[in-house]
Amino acid sequence: MIDDQALIAELPRIRRYARALVGDQARADDLVQDTVERALRKQGHWQGGSLRAWLLTLMHNVFVNQIRKNDPMRASSDVDVEPLPVRDATQDSLKLRDLDRALQQLSADHREILLLVGLENLRYEEIAQVLDLPIGTVMSRLSRARCQLKDHMSPKAVLTRIK
Repeated sequence: MIDDQALIAELPRIRRYARALVGDQARADDLVQDTVERALRKQGHWQGGSLRAWLLTLMHNVFVNQIRKNDPMRASSDVDVEPLPVRDATQDSLKLRDLDRALQQLSADHREILLLVGLENLRYEEIAQVLDLPIGTVMSRLSRARCQLKDHMSPKAVLTRIK
């Protein structure tokens, strides 16, 4: 049985991950709601251990199912992506906007790996468990994701978007 307080304590973390994963606050909230609903429905399947890892696994599965269904909610353009809340500094704001756009250009597989490492600070073993992948696949996807993100963030790529 899941402790309600433990579940509530994990909500900010899974919401942060969902927001970074889908790039939109409303869709992130929907993803969190679907994840929590599934967690409550399937709490008998939880075998203890890390509640956070289990919730991230459920979120991953919900997200993948939405992609497979080609959910119209996940279709977005750069125009309707809300800027992330940041300090009142123009350069920081522009860098975060560019990072958010670059992340959204990555495939869902690559974006998930980067966010689980960079945002959630999970170890490779934990990511492999969450995504149900071999650790070697996690490492290779992370390497490719970093390279693609670097390419999307290069000054040339940013200038091309400005033109």
